Amino acid sequence: MTTRSSTPDRRLGLAWHGLMAAVVVLAIGLDGVALAANNSVQGAKKEEVYETNAPTAILVEANSGSVLFEKNADELRAPSSMMKLMTVEVVFNAIRKDEIKLTDEFLISENTWRKGGAPAGGSTMFAAINSRVPVDDLLHGAIIQSGNDSCMALAEGIAGNESAFATKMTARARELGMTRSTFANSNGLPDPGNKMTVRELATLARHIILTYPDFYKLFGEREFTWNKIRQFNRNPLLTAMDGADELKTGYTKEGGYGMVGSVAQNGTRLIVVVNGLESADDRAAAAKKLLEWGFRNFEVRTLFAAKQPIGYAKVFGGDSGSVRVAASEPVQVMVQKNGSDKLLARIVYTGPVRAPVAPGRPIGVIKVWRGKEVAVETPVHATDAVGVGSTMRRAMDGAMELVVGMVRSGAEKL
Repeated sequence: MTTRSSTPDRRLGLAWHGLMAAVVVLAIGLDGVALAANNSVQGAKKEEVYETNAPTAILVEANSGSVLFEKNADELRAPSSMMKLMTVEVVFNAIRKDEIKLTDEFLISENTWRKGGAPAGGSTMFAAINSRVPVDDLLHGAIIQSGNDSCMALAEGIAGNESAFATKMTARARELGMTRSTFANSNGLPDPGNKMTVRELATLARHIILTYPDFYKLFGEREFTWNKIRQFNRNPLLTAMDGADELKTGYTKEGGYGMVGSVAQNGTRLIVVVNGLESADDRAAAAKKLLEWGFRNFEVRTLFAAKQPIGYAKVFGGDSGSVRVAASEPVQVMVQKNGSDKLLARIVYTGPVRAPVAPGRPIGVIKVWRGKEVAVETPVHATDAVGVGSTMRRAMDGAMELVVGMVRSGAEKL
């Protein structure tokens, strides 16, 4: 079996045209590069260049995952309280898997109270020592009040201690494709083991937004009162931009001032992450300006509608030599309103696909490049059924694959 790609046409998609199309794919695929078709978006000749004073920053469109701007996005830094997003994701996931319930009550241990509560002098929900607090309220304290004690109580309640919970956090991050993040505690208090990039913070934020819509509503709540102490949400975007619904701010001396924010306007949601700034005002200004720039300069472009045939995948041993493929959701990408972005759309799959093929069978992905970066990657599936072909057809397909394999093997030796 070989990795192949098909070139999608904007109107109906290009079918495989016998040996010629297969050879073109093979020739380009020898170096692991998929065949691509230009889907160009033409605009003004000159595009706006954006600069930010944030040492590390990224701007992402939430639905498609399109990266609109990045600066040192893969530089590891102390994430400070922004790391609490990983803590609450682990809790959200545990609730979804029925491992814990919102009504479960966790103990506020002396360790939690002294290191994360009122005596510590940091952000806290002011939970009383030796009290038991429902998971639901601990989540409110962690998200709205940025309570260090909230996170520690959740960690101890789920894993027994913070160290064990931090191990869970790292393992969960790997499951979500975050390959570089490491965690040493649950709240982001200074520790050399706490490291994240703004790209992975954006990945985490996008995952939370798309996976836990009901829990995500907590991030937009303006205030929370516990132990008769009323505290307000710390996110400055909530009052600075229409459609803002937080995510998380953070500060440590090591990492500087940072923020993960999200704003939805006119049906488009953008996620911004900045870190390493010198003050809370700088942090708020950098995030707001980057979001405003994104909304001003980009728009959503639908390349393919949901379930629209995009292209074809080669079938081995079937009563048809190919099968149409489509995506379950619209394939969308953010493009510059006044720019000249060139988009390359590629269907990439391992093939030929062996018959029989049932409708809905996963085939591969469609990747959309904007410039040198992959802006969107969406799974595609078969739209039609393909039965097993005749003995003669299977023999011919087998001979063709043998020839292709020999050509590939010879090329790899060159």
